[in-house]
Amino acid sequence: MSRRETERILAAIRDVRSRGERAALATVVRVRGSAYRREGAQILVRENGGWECLLSGGCLEPAVADAAARVIATGAPVLVPYDLEDDSVWGLGIGCTGAVDVLIERLDDDEVMRAWIDRLERGAPAVLVTPLDGASGRLLVDAAGGTTGRITPVVPGLVDAARRRLAARSPHAGTEGLAGVDLFFAISQPPPSLVLFGAGHDAVPLARGAWDLGYAVTIVDSREAFLTSDRFPGMTRVHASFDRLGDAIALDARSAVVVMNHHLERDRQSLRAALASDARYVGLLGPRSRLHKLVAALRDEGAAPDDAALARVRNPVGLAIGAETPEEIAVSILGELVALDRGFEGGFLAGRESSLHRSDDSRALARS
Repeated sequence: MSRRETERILAAIRDVRSRGERAALATVVRVRGSAYRREGAQILVRENGGWECLLSGGCLEPAVADAAARVIATGAPVLVPYDLEDDSVWGLGIGCTGAVDVLIERLDDDEVMRAWIDRLERGAPAVLVTPLDGASGRLLVDAAGGTTGRITPVVPGLVDAARRRLAARSPHAGTEGLAGVDLFFAISQPPPSLVLFGAGHDAVPLARGAWDLGYAVTIVDSREAFLTSDRFPGMTRVHASFDRLGDAIALDARSAVVVMNHHLERDRQSLRAALASDARYVGLLGPRSRLHKLVAALRDEGAAPDDAALARVRNPVGLAIGAETPEEIAVSILGELVALDRGFEGGFLAGRESSLHRSDDSRALARS
């Protein structure tokens, strides 16, 4: 799920608890064939039958809510298979050609759930492991290997498997069998970071689109008047001199950067700061000639980036969709960011027979 969906689930949990109401969490734990959402998609079902977020395009949720009512009443979790292609069941002409398994559990206030909600609230890296059959209990595994809870009987290699999944290039939830036990791995991780150097007019739709996708967005500019909450609601705004960017903003391997100052000197200083960091993605707005000018200027001042650093630069930035307006440019850049994060090349989907949600590279990484 995206960070925004996670926030909605967490807000719903706080709400039902403040009201003293009961609720259930329903999670897609396995997908076979084509489905609207992938493993890890989740809804919270309230005692009154309402729900928060989506597991499908809206067709599956009423049936899940009905099943959740029984779980809320009894406290006994259930794993329910739904065949989305079976019109004798749905009668809706959904058109999906797959099936999903949904785990429905009552939202209880136990040690493991409290620890898991804490990790989700903080965006801290962790894995929640839940047996689907062959064992009982739950286990939360932190990035360093610390654990909360217990699964009985003990599953050899479980902690290592959880840490491998969390360390993947694009960590994602999924089901895996270990020592004859079918296990579901849910993922908590920090939101991806996007830092925009430049708070001009075209930064606004890019920042807001990235925020909607779940990025933690930071805007950096020397013009304080541009850094308002009206223009960048819910985002971090950094007023900084461009010749002291290293002191003003910390970039790490989780950071994506877009340089869009529309000013050569500010772009040079921004590019220098970005390439001196471990930022995984450095986008530079403008034609290829702009990059050549900036690299030449960096070379003249003795700060020429090496080939490895330059390989991180995306210029021209974005996907080739013929974007012209600020909104179209934002779509182009965000499309490239998502594609690279998921291990896709960003081409057309028309005619694609393989998974629409996972690239071959990401599936290989998940198995590694």
